[in-house]
Amino acid sequence: MAEQVNLSTLKPSQARKDRKRVGRGLGSGKGRYSGRGIKGQKSRAGSHKMRAGFEGGQMPVYMRLPKQRGSTSKDAMPIGPFRTQTVPVNLRDLDRFDAGAEVTPEALVEKGLLKNTKIDVKILGSGDVSKKLTIRVHAISATAREKIEKAGGTVDLLKPPKKKHQRVTKAKAPVEAETEEAQPEQPEQTEEAEA
Repeated sequence: MAEQVNLSTLKPSQARKDRKRVGRGLGSGKGRYSGRGIKGQKSRAGSHKMRAGFEGGQMPVYMRLPKQRGSTSKDAMPIGPFRTQTVPVNLRDLDRFDAGAEVTPEALVEKGLLKNTKIDVKILGSGDVSKKLTIRVHAISATAREKIEKAGGTVDLLKPPKKKHQRVTKAKAPVEAETEEAQPEQPEQTEEAEA
């Protein structure tokens, strides 16, 4: 027969443990320093919450280790709010469009090739295209443009291509041209030679 449940027979599902009472005198076992040790950053009130990877001010491990080149490298791409980024779409993915269709960022979203139109689109030349398509995107590779035009399609860019910055070098000062041209010296004719 099941035991009748009442207030006198109720028990917690897990054994209850009293919290550690610190700072209640030296005889309590957790007095004086209350388990925090002697001085230091972790013994102060409210100052022991440090961010992940903090090593007390010394050079952290993620700065000591060498890094590989990538999207965050200063010679790979510019970093900041004006960082350039495009979503790649290959030519082989354009097979789902009908012949004569217009390929725009909105059309790519409808076909499930893009999530949204917030980021610029660039067509890459991986694969082949056999249909005549009108491409209207932000950027396109030279290989992709060649294959599309070979299939009879056209390409219109939504943004003008950016001009590549050329390194400016200091021009050398032009050598001043000599105003007086050097004339060959003529031998002096003497009276004896004339005679």
